[in-house]
Amino acid sequence: MAVSLNASRRTEHGKGVARKLRGSGRVPAVVYGHGDQTEALSLDAHELERLLSTISVDNTLINLDVEGGRRDVLIREVQMHPFKPEVLHVDFIQVHAGEPIELQVPVRVVGTPRGVLDEGGVLDQIIYDLEIKCLPRHIPEVAEVDVSGLGIGESARVRDVQIPNVTILNDEEQAIATVLAPTVHAVEEPAAAEAAPEPEVIRERRGDEEA
Repeated sequence: MAVSLNASRRTEHGKGVARKLRGSGRVPAVVYGHGDQTEALSLDAHELERLLSTISVDNTLINLDVEGGRRDVLIREVQMHPFKPEVLHVDFIQVHAGEPIELQVPVRVVGTPRGVLDEGGVLDQIIYDLEIKCLPRHIPEVAEVDVSGLGIGESARVRDVQIPNVTILNDEEQAIATVLAPTVHAVEEPAAAEAAPEPEVIRERRGDEEA
């Protein structure tokens, strides 16, 4: 999936310039790319915030429109204010249609394991992102793995993920999700009740009886 974002070129640099841009509702940005000239840009802050709230930052292809010239980019880094929900700077990396790229995609587990449904087990997801290599037009939104057939002690592994036109770079034996046995808590036996003392038997002395 590709989305669009508008950008403007800027010629001035430095912290003072960046502060002025942010004060006017713009966010400084830069586009890197091997074999391409690095470009300094600015983005509309509101448009950028709307975009970031609707995409996966790590793997969404963006059609960046720079004053009428379009280029395909991925977000390399988003710098946020340390204590305010404000974007300070964005780094993009330019990609080319015929060149494979390496990136991360999120993992989505699908289904409910039979070990959870029938045996009371617990699904433990271990990996939340996969490293992949593919052409820009083949970037998937997610990597799905079906866990519905897993019993207790069984795992879905990287080799179980199949994505057309994509090479997964993780070790194929790496576990993505495992069904764990239910935790059994030992029930503490109540302490044995202390033996009740026998009632004291008071024997009257024979001499007292006669008295």
